[in-house]
Amino acid sequence: MTSLYLHIPFCRSKCPYCDFYSLCDFSQQAAYVNRCVEILQAQQGPWRTAYIGGGTPSVLAPELLARLLAAIDCEGEFTIECNPTSVTREFSRAIQEGGVNRVSLGVQSVIPSERKVLGRSGDPDTVARAIELLPKTNLSLDVMLGIPGQTRQSAEKTLSFCARHAHHISAYLLKLEPGTPFAAYPPAHLPDDDLQADLYLFACDWLEAHGFAQYEISNFAHPGHESRHNLNYWHCGEYFAIGPAAHGFTHGRRWHYPRELASFLRGAPPLDDGPGGDFEERAMLALRLNEGFSGATEGMLERARALPGYAEVNKDCIKLTREGFLLSNTIIGKLLD
Repeated sequence: MTSLYLHIPFCRSKCPYCDFYSLCDFSQQAAYVNRCVEILQAQQGPWRTAYIGGGTPSVLAPELLARLLAAIDCEGEFTIECNPTSVTREFSRAIQEGGVNRVSLGVQSVIPSERKVLGRSGDPDTVARAIELLPKTNLSLDVMLGIPGQTRQSAEKTLSFCARHAHHISAYLLKLEPGTPFAAYPPAHLPDDDLQADLYLFACDWLEAHGFAQYEISNFAHPGHESRHNLNYWHCGEYFAIGPAAHGFTHGRRWHYPRELASFLRGAPPLDDGPGGDFEERAMLALRLNEGFSGATEGMLERARALPGYAEVNKDCIKLTREGFLLSNTIIGKLLD
């Protein structure tokens, strides 16, 4: 029994910062669900965890979403992503009847000017109405940090709103991803590195003070509400994937589907990315976690001791500090050198 990731490659519009694969043409939705169900029926269940991401899964027609959910036999945590503007009573009913027990809602910000610069449709009232429609038992909300014009005060308003409604909050720093409109035409008033760091550390402290324990670089939860599916990724567990641009890891091999809907619908197989799960990969993923990486080599321990303020050592375990998380790629690279 392994985990499942299923990608929904449809969005009503493309956010200028997003580099995930999605299309605004919905004409192939039925064909897409048919293909996904075909693949699911060829697999042995049940799944340990399942995660439907995107794109925007909540833009699927309710009858298609119901058919897709009926094909997924998940015994554990079953998450679906959604966007506030596409959450309806029909969507909420479909996911509850389909066995979904965790919802990840893309809030990003409740400040109208910040939502506008991010290209997020809907206002704060739209976000609030979506939350009212969704099951409350296991709700995760996404927050963006480092938005042009964002301050501690505006970030706190978004965090405070989210903390009133959710058991889990993901707080990500805005990045200018290659190939996105933001990378080609950076928006005005982007925070510099120092302000980004200040906003991140402020968010970490604020969330901790309000009962959300940090367990990964960008993830915070009330006890018992950590994402089991994502923890499987960071613990280097295996998972099956479905959909264009989706990446899987099974039988010790990593693989992915090309970023092309047409080839996926034609039945093109995924492409092999080589072996996975070696020592370096396990260390790299574990160092994203607050619990750190146990089983470090003596060389890694020595390098970690030489990075006070960024890494901590306890016996054979290395943990990054919050300042280390801010520079995680650089710090992890030094530790694994």
